[in-house]
Amino acid sequence: MAAVQMDSSDEIGAALRLRLAGFVRSLRDSGFKVGLAETRDALALLQSPFMRKPHSLKGAFRSLFCGRLSDWKKFDELFDAYWSGKGVKSGVKVSGTSSKKSMKTIRELMDAQGTRQETIAGDVERQPGEEDEDTDDSPSGRREGASIADNLGQIDFRNLHDPEAIAKAHELAERLARSMRVRLTRRDKQKRKGPRLDLRRTIRHSIAHGGTPIELIRKGPRHRQLRLVILLDASGSMNNYTAVFTRFVHGMLDNFREAEAFLFHTRLVHVSSALSERDAARALDRMGLMAQGIGGGTKIGEALAEFNRWHAARVIHSRTCVLILSDGYDTGAPDALGEEMARLRRRCKRIVWLNPLIGWQGYEPTAGGMQAALPHVDLFAPAHNLDSLAALEPYLAKL
Repeated sequence: MAAVQMDSSDEIGAALRLRLAGFVRSLRDSGFKVGLAETRDALALLQSPFMRKPHSLKGAFRSLFCGRLSDWKKFDELFDAYWSGKGVKSGVKVSGTSSKKSMKTIRELMDAQGTRQETIAGDVERQPGEEDEDTDDSPSGRREGASIADNLGQIDFRNLHDPEAIAKAHELAERLARSMRVRLTRRDKQKRKGPRLDLRRTIRHSIAHGGTPIELIRKGPRHRQLRLVILLDASGSMNNYTAVFTRFVHGMLDNFREAEAFLFHTRLVHVSSALSERDAARALDRMGLMAQGIGGGTKIGEALAEFNRWHAARVIHSRTCVLILSDGYDTGAPDALGEEMARLRRRCKRIVWLNPLIGWQGYEPTAGGMQAALPHVDLFAPAHNLDSLAALEPYLAKL
């Protein structure tokens, strides 16, 4: 591998480098442990004769990126889905893939190197791994699409009206939740002393000392994993946000033991079994059948009373964070909501209330239900766009 010269990475083209970056991100989202060293070696492979033989390149990438048996079993399917656009099963989600015919394969990217000056102008504006858009003869259309994708994280969900933008927001919300879930549920914790050496972090820390591993980083077991209990408001006042929040919750629960999800409007529904489906469409269909009455009124106090009575003892332990996604509009008595919030607070470690209305200009939590709940809330934060959802991770990581 060292014999391959890396002095001129431009030889493989900007478009192919961006595709490789997207593939690396896809592997990380799927649980592969891929770092800068593996990415650099992959660039070297793309400059080698392997590039002209996709089958040989797949084998080389497999040897490079797969460090565990589970990685080895998943790799071929992920590689074919990303680079060839084939063999995608409904239960496998590959970040950065597209079902559109405009997504270029390895062979097409290499064949386009002779005329890549035209393609790079559009590809460099796209984020690594982002879907190719339907192109036309007007370059301004591509720039507009790229700017929409770049700014999507800052757009309030209620202002999304274009079906493509809404679908993209749903995909990004689920991808964000999956990435957060992986980082929050790592079983190993960095320690000064421990039975096992964390080679990856040790090498990373040695860069500042010229590559000399002066400080050894070790791994140790986590004391107890953080558990999330999510209560999602599905009333009519939350219609503009429920769809995105549901995809976000689905990304958190997918194959995640330490999480439970409940949906409430005029009644409380336990939806963890539905949202644990790997296929998002099937999960939402099941949830819709279970939670009849979505989009009606909301009785937060009564829903919390039912939760405290029938579910809290089973799903809450000492390291549980209860995450409530609601605008706080309650048709019930505010005092009842306050009492149930106090009971809930005594059981769990933290209560986080995410309110999409906080992102609105001039909003004040003056509603009676919200005023009654606030004294028992540890974190009251906005949840009106993707950036506000991403800002939740540092807080959860400290619990």
